Amino acid sequence: MADDYLVRIGKLIRDARQHRGWTQTQLAEALGTSQSAVNRIERGNQNISLEMIARIGEALDSEIVSLGYAGPMHLRVVGGRHLSGSIDVKTSKNACVALLCASLLNSGRTVLRRVARIEEVYRLLEVLNSIGVRTRWINDGVDLEIVPPAELDLAAIDAEAPRRTRSIIMFLGPLLHRLDRFMLPYAGGCDLGTRTVEPHMIALRRFGLDIAATEGQYHAVVDRAVAPDRPIVLTERGDTVTENALLAAARHDGTTVIRNASSNYMVQDLCFFLEALGVKVDGIGTTTLTVHGVPKIDVDVDYSPSEDPVEAMSLVAAAVVTESELTVRRVPIEFLEIELAVLEEMGLDHDRTPEYFADNGRTRLVDLTVRPSKLEAPIDKIHPMPFPGLNIDNVPFFAAIAAVAQGQTLIHDWVYDNRAIYLTDLNRLGGRLQLLDPHRVLVEGPTRWRAAEMMCPPALRPAVVVLLAMMAAEGTSVLRNVYVINRGYEDLAERLNSIGAQIEIFRDI
Repeated sequence: MADDYLVRIGKLIRDARQHRGWTQTQLAEALGTSQSAVNRIERGNQNISLEMIARIGEALDSEIVSLGYAGPMHLRVVGGRHLSGSIDVKTSKNACVALLCASLLNSGRTVLRRVARIEEVYRLLEVLNSIGVRTRWINDGVDLEIVPPAELDLAAIDAEAPRRTRSIIMFLGPLLHRLDRFMLPYAGGCDLGTRTVEPHMIALRRFGLDIAATEGQYHAVVDRAVAPDRPIVLTERGDTVTENALLAAARHDGTTVIRNASSNYMVQDLCFFLEALGVKVDGIGTTTLTVHGVPKIDVDVDYSPSEDPVEAMSLVAAAVVTESELTVRRVPIEFLEIELAVLEEMGLDHDRTPEYFADNGRTRLVDLTVRPSKLEAPIDKIHPMPFPGLNIDNVPFFAAIAAVAQGQTLIHDWVYDNRAIYLTDLNRLGGRLQLLDPHRVLVEGPTRWRAAEMMCPPALRPAVVVLLAMMAAEGTSVLRNVYVINRGYEDLAERLNSIGAQIEIFRDI
């Protein structure tokens, strides 16, 4: 029995090391031991103390064993099962985090309906609570109430939570109206390579915000004499960059024109929310936004963010990969039309209901029924583009879909430095993916999936793609340390079980 535990711990250490991108020699150097000792540990051939396990976990930034509190969550997946019935799409993760940041603009009470109860939201709530914002779940935990203090206490900010979310960067836009100088911890989030914050700085500089980054902190100073005197042209048509510019413009006493703006779903939801706050925004859904700011916002507002098109794509991909008939309800169709057009060309059999409005009264929804289909690889490569192109976050799901299609599919994920690399984790489940360079993967299908035990990739969408492949693989798979999935999906395992999956949540002792 002891030997079995040593082997299991060794596999955990090996997987954590490989996902860190380290060799056995690099880990040995960090521990002050030899490569041969690390090799014996990973093969389960050497006794190992709790102290050494803790040192390894610290070196690899991976919790191998936890004491005194619940350890990391894992999933045990019995695959080869067909899904059936119907499932509702939850509200947008990315919209909810933007609206939490936007609540700092308002001195009044904000209520957000059906907020996604995900780790990303929890991290932001920890930050908000630490600086004096009162938040509470109401209506049986479905809705979220946010009440800001008269003065924010930035000196008391929770320094750890921001390092696990990139969304903290969107505090800059609202805070520049409330404080003349402040500090924020560096933003964290998915491990997707270098993602510069310079586009944010360029936009916010026009509102007098000057940032110096030192010792893990953003040091911000605001010059109240500076204001936009001409249109702001974003150097990157990014979602969070556009949102930060909107948040800064909302309380600027005047008119701000933002060009090369993202018109993606979370940006539109933020615009709708700003209008509920009394800020007029012209050009919603286009790449030029004109914001008529108001210097003070003190209203009680009630807003319903719309559904998440990326979660909708996840559920469509789950049906495709498991060869199931499934109805996905409340799909924000405007933000999934390109993906469905590509799937139609590949041979997907599906139909949709007439359109109806989301609870925000603006976003168009449909119910989408997907049926088992014989798919062919697309003629053109799969690649993302800013909205209304194929959504950047939906690209990974096409890796799993292409793996069940006949032929070769080229996927070009040009936005992120590392994400294409994580897609090759599907090879451990029977996939045939060839990494051409850090951005391009060639997928060969169809695939005969097989069960495996592995660590969760450290990026949200590739992690879900691995889970979907496990659902299609005959046998029992284990996906370890799924915190990254919980960052973006609420109760995903339970919800998939409700439509026929067999996924067990467990933790190490």
